Amino acid sequence: SVELVESGGGSVQTGGSLRLSCQASGDTHLIKWMAWFRHVPGKEREGVAMARSGHTYTHYAGHAEGRFTISQDKAKNQLYLQMTNLQPSDTAMYYCAARTEQYLPFPLSYTQYANWGQGTQVTVSS
Repeated sequence: SVELVESGGGSVQTGGSLRLSCQASGDTHLIKWMAWFRHVPGKEREGVAMARSGHTYTHYAGHAEGRFTISQDKAKNQLYLQMTNLQPSDTAMYYCAARTEQYLPFPLSYTQYANWGQGTQVTVSS
């Protein structure tokens, strides 16, 4: 099994920055893809960015493109999300997710990921 623990959330003002971290443990050698999602109560879980584990391939949702950067340290089994120019609309619970299957037809669909962390809250005030 794969365990994921997020950290780094907090409260910032509009235009601020935060760096989220996700520590993976357990059967990390099985991980093929990792991603960040966010969720606001009453809305569907939304993809933010994803990366192929151990590779440079990344993909971003439109709302994250140009503001957020996903990166990883494979040696430390860590995934990061650097967020800049944060807006109140970015307020959400942010989750780290992992997929162990190679084939990934919908990279930013939450249905594609079976392993999830507990989430870290990001609040952006105006």
